[in-house]
Amino acid sequence: MTPIGSLRRIVAALMALMTMVVIARAQDFNDYPTSARVEYVFGCLKANGETRQAIEQCSCSIDVVASLLPYDRYITAETVLSMSQVRGDMGSPFRTSEQAAGALNELRRAQAEAEVRCF
Repeated sequence: MTPIGSLRRIVAALMALMTMVVIARAQDFNDYPTSARVEYVFGCLKANGETRQAIEQCSCSIDVVASLLPYDRYITAETVLSMSQVRGDMGSPFRTSEQAAGALNELRRAQAEAEVRCF
C-alpha cells in the first residue's frame, strides 16, 4: 500500500470517529422528548406573551435548561413542583423535604441561567 493510500484510510477513520463523537454529544444534549420541549415552550409563551420574539426566547430557554439538567432530573423537579401545589397531607412532603427542595433549586438555577442567556 502506498503512503497516500494509508494516509487516506487514517483520515477516513478519523472522520468516522469524529462523526460518532458529534452524534453522541447531540444525543446527550437532546435527551428531552419533543413533547416535553413543546410543553415547556407553551408554558413559557403564556408567561411571556405570545410573540415571535417570545418563541425564540422560550425555545432558547428550554435548550439551555436541557443542556444543564438531564431529563430525568427535570421530570423530578416538575413532579415536585406540581405535587407541592396539592393541599394538605398529600402535598406536604413535596413542600417540606430536603430532596424536593434540592430538585426545585436545581431546576430554578437552570431556568435562571436560561433567563440570563435568552431574555
